[in-house]
Amino acid sequence: MNRAQRGKLALTAAAIGVSLLTAGCGYITPQQTSHQYSASDGIRADLGPLQLRNFLIVSGGEDEPGRLIGAVYNSSSKDVKLTVNGAKGSQTEVPVKANSYTLLNENTDQAILSTTGGKAGSLVDLKISENGTNVSNTVKVPVLDATLKEYKDYVPSASPSATPSSSAGSSASATSGATPSATATATAASH
Repeated sequence: MNRAQRGKLALTAAAIGVSLLTAGCGYITPQQTSHQYSASDGIRADLGPLQLRNFLIVSGGEDEPGRLIGAVYNSSSKDVKLTVNGAKGSQTEVPVKANSYTLLNENTDQAILSTTGGKAGSLVDLKISENGTNVSNTVKVPVLDATLKEYKDYVPSASPSATPSSSAGSSASATSGATPSATATATAASH
């Protein structure tokens, strides 16, 4: 073997070594695209045929009503009701048609808990169950407030007789231009 052939062999061996090294890293490293996660503010949870997506609570405070936001998908061939139990005995039901979904961000599909049970930025435990079965699950759901402008229209009022749009206007004026710490101080002072 002459000097040129040994050089080609060495370059080929080096190229194979580098390609095996880089391919090996990709082989043993988990792929992020195979990991399920919620790319949103809310959580995802499954309960039998029901799938909750981007599920969260929007509220004006810990002891105030909270509105559930998100989507509930029903993959079964029968209509079901999702029952959500929250803090201090608060409860709401969400009807979902067979092989369909219910969006909880529309004005017509409101799911309100009488008490949120957590401040904005916290996670609260909600017990979710499907009607007619003993299947239930407890999930930790984030609580958000009107600090984020996309949620200000969903903050429910403290009195059940007021409409969501009227309460959104009052909470938006109370928090517009305020920092989160100033909003928290103003909320605490009003209680």
